[in-house]
Amino acid sequence: MAARIFFLFTLGYFLSYFYRSANAVLAKDLSRDLGLGPAELGFMTSLFYLAFAAAQLPLGGLLDRVGPRAVTPALLLVAALGSVVFGLAQSFAVLALGRSLIGVGMAAALMGSMKAFSLWFPRTYATVSTLLVGLGATGGLLAATPLALLKEALGWRGVFLLGSGVVVLVALLIYLGVRNTPPGVPWPQGGARVSLGEVLRNGRLLRVAFLGLAFGGSFLALQTLWAGAYAYHLGLEAVAVGNLLFLYSGSAVAGFLVSGFLADRLGTARVLLASALLFALGIGLLSLKLLGPAYLFLGLFGAFNILTLTQARELVPSHLVARGTTLVNLFAIGGTFLLQWGMGMVVGTLGYGAAFAGLLGLLLLALSLYLPLLRPTRTRG
Repeated sequence: MAARIFFLFTLGYFLSYFYRSANAVLAKDLSRDLGLGPAELGFMTSLFYLAFAAAQLPLGGLLDRVGPRAVTPALLLVAALGSVVFGLAQSFAVLALGRSLIGVGMAAALMGSMKAFSLWFPRTYATVSTLLVGLGATGGLLAATPLALLKEALGWRGVFLLGSGVVVLVALLIYLGVRNTPPGVPWPQGGARVSLGEVLRNGRLLRVAFLGLAFGGSFLALQTLWAGAYAYHLGLEAVAVGNLLFLYSGSAVAGFLVSGFLADRLGTARVLLASALLFALGIGLLSLKLLGPAYLFLGLFGAFNILTLTQARELVPSHLVARGTTLVNLFAIGGTFLLQWGMGMVVGTLGYGAAFAGLLGLLLLALSLYLPLLRPTRTRG
């Protein structure tokens, strides 16, 4: 049963990663077919993250009370509807609506998994959670070269219409194939009687959340749009761009897979700090147009941002795991929205160099605020 739980939730997160990443390969087609400029493209793509972020706080309460077995597949059906709307869109407004629905629908793919895993795999939570993310992040590989080839065969609209059926199937499998807790393990009590204020008063958690905004937000803003758009800007064709994004996403898979292992042995805070600095180096290499090394560093070390979520679990009691992790995820996904949209505006006026400099400055600020967490604290829950 535990293996089935892991496999089915990984399928859901795989789809989430595919959808969030797809526009990086489709940027040129969307801009051409619907007449989108850089700011509109950045805003529309970032709506996935705005909608995703808006769902996080109510989602945390639902997951703590109802559980992921019902909540995750219900939201996946919303994503399937959004995929149809996106695929049929003939205007910017309808495209934006579809993108937003996909964002809401995918909001529980990761958080539902982490809530379930906190109960099914309590002793290996960091390792299992990052394994989920590493395997699910192969959705980003599908949204690279394979998507570039698939959209040549089906068109970008056909890809989204086909994808909607796949999402419905996975939602059904999750609903029928999982349960909230292992046999004999009761549902945690107390989550329904506390307010969000208990989480918001946790100063260490807020420092982690801001690092999630800068680190996770930059990682996803680049991977799911601007790393592809930048390569197009430099004159590369679709398959070459797809190959670079495949390197980014493939490196990210490797980073996700080893991040939990390293954090369990070296300490989450130290590993997060080192990986964020190496990710910053990747942004510098990108500015220098050293694309191969840059995409390798950005993917491999950027993936370690997922440890902000596992660290959140360490800082809250068990009945607040979903609220704590969704708060951190709210900052990371909200940061992706802000940075993806903001980069579009900066790129359109000042160019890519200024946009990359802005990402670096924000990341260094977040790291300076994060430094107190290098001092050990007692694990809760």
